[in-house]
Amino acid sequence: MNHFAHLQQSLLQTPKTWLVTGVAGFIGSNLLEALLKLDQTVIGLDNFSTGYQHNLDEVQTEVSPEQWQRFRFIEGDICDPDTCKDAVAGVDYVLHQAALGSVPRSINDPANTNASNVTGFLNMLIAARDAGVASFTYAASSSTYGDHPGLPKVEDEIGNPLSPYAVTKLVNELYAQVFARTYDFKSIGLRYFNVFGKRQDPDGAYAAVIPKWTASMIKGEEVFINGDGETSRDFCFIENTIQMNLLAATAEDEAKNQVYNVAVGDRTTLNTLLGAIRTALTENDVPEYPITTYRDFRPGDVRHSQADISKAINALGYAPEYRIQAGIQKAMPWYIGFMKKQG
Repeated sequence: MNHFAHLQQSLLQTPKTWLVTGVAGFIGSNLLEALLKLDQTVIGLDNFSTGYQHNLDEVQTEVSPEQWQRFRFIEGDICDPDTCKDAVAGVDYVLHQAALGSVPRSINDPANTNASNVTGFLNMLIAARDAGVASFTYAASSSTYGDHPGLPKVEDEIGNPLSPYAVTKLVNELYAQVFARTYDFKSIGLRYFNVFGKRQDPDGAYAAVIPKWTASMIKGEEVFINGDGETSRDFCFIENTIQMNLLAATAEDEAKNQVYNVAVGDRTTLNTLLGAIRTALTENDVPEYPITTYRDFRPGDVRHSQADISKAINALGYAPEYRIQAGIQKAMPWYIGFMKKQG
């Protein structure tokens, strides 16, 4: 039995109280579902700027009525310090996911991105420190590596940020370090690499590539590839991301005041990804006839990305269960069902 399996058993035997910010979003709602299935008490905070009520409704259908009773939702904004203070009251572990994601969004609207990702983050950090929570785990980002050419990406080697979004996530890490040094309040940052899975929004201008392409193929629409298709990413299935959040939240003190890559250590090109999605659709009896159009590279995008995950393996006992193909195969029925509901 690995470390994560032991942890799940321990949480079932000794339930805790968790705060998940951004709980109505993609990662937040998946964390909520996983925690409720472990009979934990969860407080969720969201302002529905990028999250959805239908994500929470879906979680309710996935858990028992008794488990759902352990969830309390607060509709509010992390930019309001009083809301943050209320949310952390009586909480053991904070999983801070609330943010405005997306490199293009940050280029179009740097001020709002900064308000949520920097001011909102600082509000949560202060509230968690003052409440004396047992741990504070926050969503960092692989965008922090910026223009550093080295592969695979190692946590202590970063370059210059390439977008306003990357700046905000770097500032999160700097604040976390200062709070550890100044107040002895130690947190853990999780540098997410291209997380994907169920409840990831396929709609909108800032949709991530896997749900966006999957939705386009199901609808028989054109699939756009930025650049030549040889851009590579380390795609990380949501189940791996849930594992890392729970391991980080319950980590020993010596593993805190650190950032960890959350990925699988693979490099998948966009052209390879396209083939994997086509295969999964075929296996689910969904015909797809994509017209593929290559277009210019997107401003602020990193050409290649791949994580070194040895630090997380050694310090936290991380053992990712899903690589890209297995993750896409598991997520595909959800994407197909979601598109059918959309009509």
